[in-house]
Amino acid sequence: MDIYNTGVPGVQIGDICIGNGAPLVLIAGPCVIESEAHALSLAGAIAAIAERLDVPFIFKASFDKANRTSSQSFRGPGLDSGLTTLAEVKRTLGVPVLTDVHETRQIKAVAEVVDVLQIPAFLSRQTDLLRTAGCSGRVVNLKKGQFLAPGDMRHAIDKVTETGNSQVLVTERGVSFGYHNLVVDFRSFPQLKALGTPVVFDVTHSLQLPGGGDGVTTGEAKYIEPLAAAAVATGVDAVFLEIHEDPTRAKSDAQNALRLDLLQPLLEHLLRISAAVRA
Repeated sequence: MDIYNTGVPGVQIGDICIGNGAPLVLIAGPCVIESEAHALSLAGAIAAIAERLDVPFIFKASFDKANRTSSQSFRGPGLDSGLTTLAEVKRTLGVPVLTDVHETRQIKAVAEVVDVLQIPAFLSRQTDLLRTAGCSGRVVNLKKGQFLAPGDMRHAIDKVTETGNSQVLVTERGVSFGYHNLVVDFRSFPQLKALGTPVVFDVTHSLQLPGGGDGVTTGEAKYIEPLAAAAVATGVDAVFLEIHEDPTRAKSDAQNALRLDLLQPLLEHLLRISAAVRA
């Protein structure tokens, strides 16, 4: 069985196709916009690696991490400044950009700048948010809630597609396993694909230990490679990675981010797996 070409229509983002047998796509960037200079520098470095390996690349970063564990944690630059940064990344590097939205009132402004609107996992059942995102006409990436079975995502998908927007991605990012832990059920990838949408694997968020620290979420970045490799072997259409040149200094998700210098060897490994599975 060709697990990469299952008859599920691809989603087009500029020149990039996700799904329907298209090459593996990289969605990557910092967890949160730390500054415009940092976003441009990191996006440029990731784009250069992706270009060397001929991997389609979409830049991701949040302008506001509205669901941080503690009110004292860094949230980001906010809507206006964040969109200015994302627009500059898109203009300077010529890559598509993705960011998340938390409220319906944000969607109009965000959709004028970015290529992909992302619905956070905690908000994956919020009907008004999903429908408004669908009405924007942009591609919508639905993060599967940590509390949902794969099949439950058909209702979230319907909330978007009922607006007339069929450009939907679904992202697996782990499921709650007791307190302060997530696990990935690899059966979820074919189950999600059976819902009729391309499937993304958010590797680094799946390795969070939610609330595992004193007011912060911790994580286990050492497992990035085996989880990513296993997911590519099951036929995911894209991998989603939080990346930082020095994760110890990252302002969000420091313990589950991939260090920048490890990106190229990781992608080389994933591309070998993808080629073997498609052979």
